[in-house]
Amino acid sequence: MTPIQAKTNEIIALLEGISDDGDRIEALNEIRAALHEVSPLKNEPVDLVTWVHNDEVRGNSYNPNSVGSVEMKLLALSITSDGYTQPIVTYPMGNTYEVVDVFHRHLVGKEEPEVRDRVKGYLPIVRIKSDREDKGDRMASTIRHNRARGKHRVEAMSDIVVELVRRNWSDAKIAKQLGMDADEVLRLKQITGLSEMFADKEFSKAWDPILLEEPSSD
Repeated sequence: MTPIQAKTNEIIALLEGISDDGDRIEALNEIRAALHEVSPLKNEPVDLVTWVHNDEVRGNSYNPNSVGSVEMKLLALSITSDGYTQPIVTYPMGNTYEVVDVFHRHLVGKEEPEVRDRVKGYLPIVRIKSDREDKGDRMASTIRHNRARGKHRVEAMSDIVVELVRRNWSDAKIAKQLGMDADEVLRLKQITGLSEMFADKEFSKAWDPILLEEPSSD
């Protein structure tokens, strides 16, 4: 038996001695976190998956991804039948975790009785990189994660563009970070109907009110 195997057996014996499920889950989280710190891949969020109680995980206010009732039922069936095959992507917010991706998977874990009971009221999470402190960065991360999945509500997407413009993001930065082209960003800005979205643009003189006046009859 190698030294690693011997130590592993010792840890397993200690864990088996913890009768309370919640305490054992917390102990496993602590062990995973310690191993993560010495991992050559610790810069990858998926290197550390932990289980946290579902009341510590909350949705964000900006997710534009829409899932229909049929797809939602299929997702619930998938998790019920196959289990959680991927964690919920989150960002730590004080004592809670804000969902960045797989929002609807987190809902299934909270609202589907069979799943909730099976995972003992916990949810598997990973944390995105700690430099995503700015809300704009997290919004962009959400869009990048789910842009190829589901359906984005146009109104919600335009709200996100408004938020990023107000955070002084240029059209070029918005396009790059959200995987859009310039025309798509422009269309989303137009949907808002807010003149402030175009405050930094120079418009053609063809739109000058003076040039659109009727000729004088004098």
